[in-house]
Amino acid sequence: MEPLNQVQGTIVDTQSRRMFRGTVWFDTHIRSVVEEDCPGDRFILPGLVDAHVHVESSLLPPSEFARLAVRHGTVAVVSDPHEIANVMGVEGIRFLIENARDADVRFLFGAPSCVPATPFETSGASVSALDIEDLFREGLAGYLSEVMNFPGVLHADVELMQKIQIAHKYNVPLDGHAPGLRGSGLAQYVAAGISTDHECFQLDEAREKARLGMHILIREGSASANFEELIPLLAEYPRQVMFCTDDLHPDDLMKGHINRMVARALAKGYDLYDTLDAASRNPALHYGLPPALLRVGDPADFLLAEGLENMKVLQTYRDGRLVWNGCPASQRQIAPLGELPNRFHARELCLEDLRVPNIGKPFRAIGAIDGSLITRSLEFPSPGDVPEIVSQPGQDLVKILVLNRYRPSAPAVGFISGTGIRKGALAASVAHDSHNIVAMGADDQSLVRVVNALVRQRGGIAVCCDDLKVLPLPVAGLMSAWSGEETSAMYSALQSVARGTGCSLSAPFMTLSFMSLLVIPELKLSDRGLFHVGTFSPIPLYV
Repeated sequence: MEPLNQVQGTIVDTQSRRMFRGTVWFDTHIRSVVEEDCPGDRFILPGLVDAHVHVESSLLPPSEFARLAVRHGTVAVVSDPHEIANVMGVEGIRFLIENARDADVRFLFGAPSCVPATPFETSGASVSALDIEDLFREGLAGYLSEVMNFPGVLHADVELMQKIQIAHKYNVPLDGHAPGLRGSGLAQYVAAGISTDHECFQLDEAREKARLGMHILIREGSASANFEELIPLLAEYPRQVMFCTDDLHPDDLMKGHINRMVARALAKGYDLYDTLDAASRNPALHYGLPPALLRVGDPADFLLAEGLENMKVLQTYRDGRLVWNGCPASQRQIAPLGELPNRFHARELCLEDLRVPNIGKPFRAIGAIDGSLITRSLEFPSPGDVPEIVSQPGQDLVKILVLNRYRPSAPAVGFISGTGIRKGALAASVAHDSHNIVAMGADDQSLVRVVNALVRQRGGIAVCCDDLKVLPLPVAGLMSAWSGEETSAMYSALQSVARGTGCSLSAPFMTLSFMSLLVIPELKLSDRGLFHVGTFSPIPLYV
């Protein structure tokens, strides 16, 4: 028999809701927990769980995401492969699963329920009810990913309801995505068996959903942050709250993960054990992850923290293996990615593609809101006796476009306000949900330049501000082939260049990526034109 390992410190026992000094003996599992007099300067805590993330949005494949996440005490991730599924279908999902097999974090992948997300945009693939059944039958998926087509639930869409029935057949959780849904519609949505929501943006909305039994995921991502608004729910429904990031860019992941949310909750005076439950126990129980609560027989998935105030992680263990010891150089190397999956057939643009005729009528524009996925629908007057409508950066109004990446096509062109852009342009092939190319900029020449750079790279992120800077994303146009550290550094450099355009958004590229997300209110742009989420239908540019 292999000798047992041990760690000593102040053990935070979330089951008995007490702390004591002692020793944890373990191999791959916890073999004994002994209360005894020993140094207690380090805190031994259950490993942390991100209850909902699109790992692709970190711009990293799972293996590299894991290398960064374990530095912050994360041992498990509930990951919705919805993004790569929209590009590559089941082939993309299988790529993520295979890449995650030997990762330092335990990944639980879902079966995407809404690919394509809507019929009003062009995606690269579809995931059928038969595909979902295959994923469940093969044990590759552990839950049905966010049912974002809530109108489809309310109107009993045949294929969507078939997917929901398959999830019930395999007795897996059903994730929700229903921003602003209240009243009888919400009751019908919950009655379909949908048990979570990570899209609440108002506390009253979250309370109503919690009263109906839903689990509320408090989100703190790079572009959408609901922690401050929703954290009171932790004291009211402690067993129904989980922490998640949803979409987290690599520079933010380098700084922290779920541990930062734990530290913030504790700083606000919330109960230690309720907070840790939201960060570990609650998601593990809900999603059927192996429990890792420092009990005898549990997997040895835990962390050692310097203190509870800052949640600085000194060590992270996964299945008893030390995966983080405070030094990046000591982490094991990840195998090369091999063949990189992608699907990219866009054509390059010319200036004529971006021309917007002035027909003498007012026109609509997207109103961006910093730190939110929500937008406003704005109206601007006709610019007068001129032949076309152009960007007006002095009035905080610039062009935005979406270009179909899956086949040669003309772009859909509109306008956006609230970005602060005064010169240059930004573009990305990370554009939820279908991941066509999205770009916004102060002049047509800069827009053409950044978009064509991404067409030539077959995906990436680009900014033009005097010079052109590009971060290639060769893995499905969504993820980098470099290390997490290198990707983070390149992304941070692009963020700095983006500031030079005058962009005032705190997360410019992440916010840009959500301007084509047709399931989040109010006005968005797909490759087929403007879309009003309230009526869930296309809407013309001109009023």
